[in-house]
Amino acid sequence: MLVPNLKAATLYILSLSVFIPTLAFGGVATDQVRQTADRVQAILQDSQLKGPAKEKERREKIRQILAVRFDYNEMAKRSLGSHWQRGSADEQQQFVKLFTDLLERSYSGQIESYDGEKIIYGRESVSDNQADVDTKIITKKGEEISVNYKLQNSGGDWKVYDVVIENISLVNNYRSQFNRILAKESFGELLERLRSKSVDVKPVRS
Repeated sequence: MLVPNLKAATLYILSLSVFIPTLAFGGVATDQVRQTADRVQAILQDSQLKGPAKEKERREKIRQILAVRFDYNEMAKRSLGSHWQRGSADEQQQFVKLFTDLLERSYSGQIESYDGEKIIYGRESVSDNQADVDTKIITKKGEEISVNYKLQNSGGDWKVYDVVIENISLVNNYRSQFNRILAKESFGELLERLRSKSVDVKPVRS
């Protein structure tokens, strides 16, 4: 069973659903991260999309917004590290889809449970086609949580390929767990685990 750290899994969702920027810095990469958060906010605040009857439509709209900003292909590849080469081209394609489904299952319910948190956009650093966008989430209890977005430029768009929350990398977290599975099983067996959802995302306290 794949079990991410509670803070990494839960705060990853929180970082995608905070909507009140109290301070703005940075350049294009920061602006694009902020725009994504604003668009998610608009969906969650839309009165015509509220309620259980609209859950499927609401979540699909959020999924489409996040798919524009997050490079799931790159995240999937990095989460496997050297094991990526063990799969055929077809298996790699299957893994990207299944990995994306895994991420979406992990946050689809939780992303809607947050409101009113604030985000401060801080330093943006750019080197060639790579960028880091530092943010800080202020919870309703006044706690500060650092969230760093790692992005790469793709045709003028900045795409997120990792999120580091309180020094915990989402991609590294998955990689360590996939490594444990692939140390004993084949690439195809990992795919079957993902396909059957026997690789599950249930955050637990560390």
